[in-house]
Amino acid sequence: MHLPRMLLAALLPLAALTAPALVAPAAAAVDNSQPGPFIDTLARDGFTALRSSNRTAAKTQFRQLLSQHFAVDAIGDRLIRRWRPTITPAQYQAYRAAMPNFIVNTYADRLFEYSDATLKVVRTQDNGDGAAVLSQVTKPGAQPITAVWTVTKTPSGYKVTNLTVAGINLALTQTADFDAYVQRNGFDALVTFMKSRG
Repeated sequence: MHLPRMLLAALLPLAALTAPALVAPAAAAVDNSQPGPFIDTLARDGFTALRSSNRTAAKTQFRQLLSQHFAVDAIGDRLIRRWRPTITPAQYQAYRAAMPNFIVNTYADRLFEYSDATLKVVRTQDNGDGAAVLSQVTKPGAQPITAVWTVTKTPSGYKVTNLTVAGINLALTQTADFDAYVQRNGFDALVTFMKSRG
């Protein structure tokens, strides 16, 4: 169960911010008051940190970053929308508890492969209570990848709610992945699988 490799490139600036090389905490480094600067500062500070970080400490700070700059609960709910009416409160709580570590341990190590990449914000399109931020991820020797970040305004600033990379919608892809797994193995098996990545 995994997302296409190119989706990792879009997640790079987020994982990059987790590195202890930053003098200030990630929350202080990221400007989430406006959509464009939000993604831009994630990328700028993130790539700097990634290039001099150690991976063990990065995972710990990645968890903090997820809670600060991702709408993790809302994203998780969307991924299991089909199954939500059929699961128990205990199953739901176990799933939500497993989600942050699943994300960290599924993607963090592989993101270090993109330490020489760059991300540039191309434009921002407002859509009511949020925005779509179009960016371009460039890795030396490879074609640029277009990544569209969907961000939503919250009382504490903008948060990432989805990514679309090279036309592939992250939420839809992961939802299909989870649906197929639950159909084959059951919901409890999905949670067990997610915990095994932790």
